[in-house]
Amino acid sequence: MRVAIGADHAGFDLKQQLLEVLSSDGHESLDVGAHALDPGDDYPDFALAVAERVRGGDAQRGIVVCGSGVGSCVAANKVAGVRASVCHDTYSASQGVEHDSLNVLCLGGRIVGIALATELVRAFLGATYRGTGRFARRLNKVLAVERGG
Repeated sequence: MRVAIGADHAGFDLKQQLLEVLSSDGHESLDVGAHALDPGDDYPDFALAVAERVRGGDAQRGIVVCGSGVGSCVAANKVAGVRASVCHDTYSASQGVEHDSLNVLCLGGRIVGIALATELVRAFLGATYRGTGRFARRLNKVLAVERGG
């Protein structure tokens, strides 16, 4: 799977480690930055870059890492077609995809370490949207709001 990944200074180290995990698991990474540790950078720049890659089809899924994951989640969700969530447990990371068609995982670099982050990424990337019944009905309601309806 092609995965867009980005992080600000607070998530930089974890992103670098996750790039290795993605590669070892056979995924193709699209690293949108930061490419150097810069304490003055801003999470929206990277969250939006990941979200745009997912929306545009350059990547099937995205991962954004900032300090808590919250700011990146808020920013990424402003992009139409993106469904981002902070997940710090494997159930939410997989269930978010299966039930809600989650396509961007937001992590807190100051919250989770590499061991848990690896499990979260694997749960997120290993899950598939169910797309039928109540899951489709609920997603369609969300998409209608996104379209302004």
